[in-house]
Amino acid sequence: MIGALAGAVRTRFPGTAVSLMVAAAASFVAALHGGPQMVYALFFGVSLHFLAHEPRTRPGIDFCARSVLRVGVALLGLRITLAQIAALGWVTAAVVTAAVVTTIGLGQALARRLGMTRAQGILSGGAVAICGASAALAISAVLPKERHGERFTLVVVVSVTLMSTAAMVLYPLIARALDLPPALAGLFIGGTIHDVAQVVGAGYGLSNATGDAATLVKLMRVSMLAAVVAVVSAAFRARREAAEVADGNDMRRRDPLVPLFLWAFVALVLLGSSGWVPKPLLDAANLASRGCLVVAIAALGMRTSFAQLAHEGWRPVLLIAAETAWMAVFVLAAIVWMR
Repeated sequence: MIGALAGAVRTRFPGTAVSLMVAAAASFVAALHGGPQMVYALFFGVSLHFLAHEPRTRPGIDFCARSVLRVGVALLGLRITLAQIAALGWVTAAVVTAAVVTTIGLGQALARRLGMTRAQGILSGGAVAICGASAALAISAVLPKERHGERFTLVVVVSVTLMSTAAMVLYPLIARALDLPPALAGLFIGGTIHDVAQVVGAGYGLSNATGDAATLVKLMRVSMLAAVVAVVSAAFRARREAAEVADGNDMRRRDPLVPLFLWAFVALVLLGSSGWVPKPLLDAANLASRGCLVVAIAALGMRTSFAQLAHEGWRPVLLIAAETAWMAVFVLAAIVWMR
């Protein structure tokens, strides 16, 4: 067991070291010149995209983009209490739920108009509506096999990552232009940006209060993943099982429908709400959380690619762009109504 652990550390060390270096450089520039630390980490990472394809550095970059990210998000739970969650209210829950449901429905309708399958519309709509790449992978696991299905999933993953990255930069500017207070800015950012890391980057780039609200709203969306995947699985069960029997394959082992980091986040929210955690430990957890998120965003930047989009053509990109625009407009319209 010790040998396996040592081997895993050796395999992941080069890519992890590069991610740490990029995060340190971003932190230094932010401290020296001001500006959002996480945006610097993102753009510095994109400039080193080639490292995501190097055999020596790829395992560590993937580890930081996935595992370190989830640790950082889970630790954010200690910043947030049940009182803050209750303060979001039923209106916020209704807006988020309606945005998710209508975005998935729009994905199915537009997919038919663009000559794509229902499954592709659900996959893209679910990725945009819930949590980006994680939702795309979870939903694809319960969809029936289709020709070029894996490539389409890859295009969805790349597209939602790129659009989430663009939204991380653009949406805070919109929030500032509209002079949104922290709660509504958090609803806009957390209710529209696809990936957790970019939500955190955009939210805390505005203020701590906005970041807290955006994280809560985003995790409210993430918590809907299990329900969405369960419904999709039931809807496509007959087709999926027929395809698997035809291929002579058994049911494959799947990851949990609700990511484990979400349960850890909830547990830490409960722990923080209890008042039993001393303030020095809370401060240390907050610092560790931000450090993990900066490292993760650096790694996500290195994994961002533009070349892979060309293989599937323009239709998937147009579909995801339309779903992204719809979600932003829907949530903004709700915010205007709430004001």
